[in-house]
Order: sequence, then structure tokens, then C-alpha cells
Amino acid sequence: MGNAGVNGFNFLITTLFDLFAFVVMLRFLMQVTRADYYNPVSQFIVKVTDPLLLPIRKIVPGLGGYDIAALVLCFLALFIKLLLLKAVNFGGVSAGGWAGSFIYTFAEVIDLAFVVFIYTILAMVILSWVSPGGHPISGLLRSITAPVLRPIQRMMPDVGGFDLSPLAALILLQLGRIVTSSLLGG
Repeated sequence: MGNAGVNGFNFLITTLFDLFAFVVMLRFLMQVTRADYYNPVSQFIVKVTDPLLLPIRKIVPGLGGYDIAALVLCFLALFIKLLLLKAVNFGGVSAGGWAGSFIYTFAEVIDLAFVVFIYTILAMVILSWVSPGGHPISGLLRSITAPVLRPIQRMMPDVGGFDLSPLAALILLQLGRIVTSSLLGG
């Protein structure tokens, strides 16, 4: 495969697997934050993830009321992506590389949780300017972001009628991503 073919394959695999992992992590966080299951956006996410999630649930039970199967599916999607990329770019994974790939993927799952919170906060802020409360996704975004924003809102008063907690949360979430990356030497 030529360089353009490899680059195209890398882009396609990364995009598809990352998007799927994002949606699965979003589903997990919706459950953790007790977001409205009957919201049309929630229903879409459930329908997209159920075909692969339901078989894993038969093997991986929930733990403490949390859908651990969703985390396993997220991990598997990111792990398979990494293996495919290594196969195409480096000819495969060496025997010693499996442990490193496993640890890297575990950190990628943690990073993805930060990313999902970052994007949901950004979407909530933008939607609050464009269409405050007028879209089905507004309530869903508020439900998902509330556990992150609420503690910050208690500590930070509004400044001139503006809620700056999303800005503080974005800074802290990005800091979490940096710490996660640095722990792995990235």
C-alpha cells in the first residue's frame, strides 16, 4: 500500500473507531449521570451502541449499578484500532508490545472520558447562546455536565451574571488530560 493509501487507511480507521468509542463512552457517562433515557438523542445513542453492547453484557456484568460492559466495549474499540494501526504501519505488534498496547489503550479510555466531558460542555455553552433550552439535546447536555460543573459552581460565584464554571471545568479537564498523558510518558 502506498503512502497515500496508508494515510487514508489510518485516517479512516482512527475516525471510525474513535467516533464509535466516543458514542459508547457518552452512553456510559449518560448512565453514570442518570441522563434522561427517553430523550431522542439518548435513544439514538442506545440504538447505535446496542448491537455490540448487548452481547458483551452477557459476559461482563454491571458493577455497583454501572454498565461495565460499555467501558469494555470502549476499551475493545480503541484496542482494535491500535492493533490495526500497528499492523498497517509497523507490520504488527511484537510479543512484548502487547502489555504496552494494553496500558496505552487503558489511558486512552480515561482520556476519552475527559474528551467527552470537554465536548459536552462546549456543546452546552454554544447551544445556550444559540438556542437556550429549545433543543432536546439541551437537557441531555445539562444532565451529563452537571456532575462536573455543579461543584465548581458552588465554589465560583457568577461574575456579572455570567457563569464561568464551564471555563474552569474545561481548564481542569484539559489538565486531567495532560496529567494522564504525562503519566504514560506522552
